[in-house]
Amino acid sequence: MRQDKGWWRGLVATLTAGLVILAVPGTASAKEGPDRTAIERAVSDFAGKAGYPGIAVTITKGDQVLYAGGYGHDSSGAAVTGTTPMPVASVSKSFTALAVMQLVEAGKVTLDRPVRDYLPDFRIADPRGAQITVRELLNQTSGITDGTFPEKSLPQPDSLAGAVTRARSATLAVEPGTKHFYTNTNYHLAARLVEVVAGEPFTDYLRRHVFEPIGMLATTTIDQTPRDLPHDARKGYVYAYGASIPAIEPKRFVNGSDGVITTAADMAKWLSMQSNAGLAGNGARLVSAASIAAMHTSSDPRWTYGMGWDTDQKGRVKHNGIWFTHTAHELLLPDGYGIAVMGNSGIGLANEGITPLADRLATLVTGGEPSSDAPVRLIVDLTLAGLTLLSLFLGIRNLRRTRIWADRCATRPSWRLALRLLPRLIPLALLIALPDLLGRLVGGGRDVTFIQLCYYSMALITWTAVAAVMNTSVLATRVVALSRLHRLAGTPPALDASAQLAAN
Repeated sequence: MRQDKGWWRGLVATLTAGLVILAVPGTASAKEGPDRTAIERAVSDFAGKAGYPGIAVTITKGDQVLYAGGYGHDSSGAAVTGTTPMPVASVSKSFTALAVMQLVEAGKVTLDRPVRDYLPDFRIADPRGAQITVRELLNQTSGITDGTFPEKSLPQPDSLAGAVTRARSATLAVEPGTKHFYTNTNYHLAARLVEVVAGEPFTDYLRRHVFEPIGMLATTTIDQTPRDLPHDARKGYVYAYGASIPAIEPKRFVNGSDGVITTAADMAKWLSMQSNAGLAGNGARLVSAASIAAMHTSSDPRWTYGMGWDTDQKGRVKHNGIWFTHTAHELLLPDGYGIAVMGNSGIGLANEGITPLADRLATLVTGGEPSSDAPVRLIVDLTLAGLTLLSLFLGIRNLRRTRIWADRCATRPSWRLALRLLPRLIPLALLIALPDLLGRLVGGGRDVTFIQLCYYSMALITWTAVAAVMNTSVLATRVVALSRLHRLAGTPPALDASAQLAAN
């Protein structure tokens, strides 16, 4: 009898241990999963150098969750864990694409038919808009761009229906289907298409047909930031001079394009379904293997973007996500690994997101040694801080020497004085043009407002603003000093022409 009881207790203990290994994130066997300590070391190293107070990570292989956990803290001071709600920003596009493909498989939508067949209210300020197909929205090849329709700079709609109405002022940069231009507008339209065809709000559709069937019970999608953020989704951070500062995401319409709020634990279920050709770990099938392959693969060799997913040169399927206070990335490796990372610090100068961490983890899980880069973000901000102090010092020095400069230059011709003074307006012109300039040079033509630029790099804005204020002050005081000297001397002011030029 004792032997029977001992055998039974041993069996129960063995089964219990096995269930714990399967249920607890990050405790998969060493043979099948990456080393937990190595993962946490890679995450903490990246977080410290890139300025991320909190990061959530999940790693899967097939239908197995190898790791789901967190590092650091959120803006309330609570620890970030595998169940901490965080936005995944433009990773949301892969969810919207899947919703459309479900309707395709149900025979309710045809990818190569015009969008207007399903959205009768869809009109844009370009007759070629009638040609735009559903596939071209998902491929980001509609011809709409941030340049032809600056969606962040325009008034933000309250709903997907409002987003369709707002898009009526859009024009096309090229013929539909001929070139890839990434813009959120395409996915606002795609999400509204789901609403109209399915006959229910997009948020409800995702909950009933995507999130709940595979067990993503802590996941939702929202219309507008910061208004619609769930109460348990904490605000993220902006970065300046080595400090992470809590900040509320600026007002933006995000549903369909970048509105999903989820957790690392829920993203593990999403990645497993994607890696298993549309079949979730709980046995639910969301779409067919053919639809998954279509979303993961570009339909044209001229671009790499499929439908809500992109492909890199290594054959990895991915999508990044960028808010001004959060960043995210999802990555599927050819050998079955899935990786999702979410950080609570936004896009910034010398920090284009959390993608480098996903790459490091991909190297780690495939047996490589991840790199450890220098903290470029801090170096850039400290350099800008130095330039700010230099601009302030030079400006104050020049202001103090205004009378000396005026005495020395009072007899010079007006045209020479104008040539010397007008360059003082360059920093002001740069400050005004900075949103458009950075959008073109760094953002690949993406639209950004001046307020959003402050989130992007407070250090850059501060330097440019200080340089603009100092230089315009120097210009104004020198013009006034020269005019005063001429009045005191009783001679016609030699600077009249240059003063008028400077004032203009």
